[in-house]
Amino acid sequence: MIELIFLDVDGCLTDGKIIYTSNGEWIKKFNVKDGAAIEAWLKLGKKIAVITGRTCPCVEKRMKDLKIEILYQGVKDKLSCAKGILEKLDLDFSQCAAIGDYFNDKALLEKVGLSFKPKDGHKDLKVHRVLDQKGGQGAIAQMIEIIVEKNYLKEEWDRLWL
Repeated sequence: MIELIFLDVDGCLTDGKIIYTSNGEWIKKFNVKDGAAIEAWLKLGKKIAVITGRTCPCVEKRMKDLKIEILYQGVKDKLSCAKGILEKLDLDFSQCAAIGDYFNDKALLEKVGLSFKPKDGHKDLKVHRVLDQKGGQGAIAQMIEIIVEKNYLKEEWDRLWL
């Protein structure tokens, strides 16, 4: 059973675009459907860990809004970071899913029990499931819904939306 989902930000939680304002600040766009699915997953008593290569205050703000407590930014080695998280939570990779869109996600995607990439993820990135949605356009929501089905949590999931 999947207990923890590792999320990448750029290209998965967002469409991968970074917009700079005239004073040099970054703007990223997040999908509310992804946010709703994340919040519901957490209500099921499951966990989310966000590991991203960049550091951006707007990511910290969005994760706080979603009540995601495990956030690591500026990470070069996502697999090592994930190992540390799992040790703290007393979980193993077979209990985890992950989504990534590019080669910096490859090692983590190869290690987890269930791996995903958005429709626009790199064509050579091997995963268990390529999603129908692009990054930042509902890919996270689709992934979570698939995991809910695979974990036989559909009835519990449906009650969350009543």
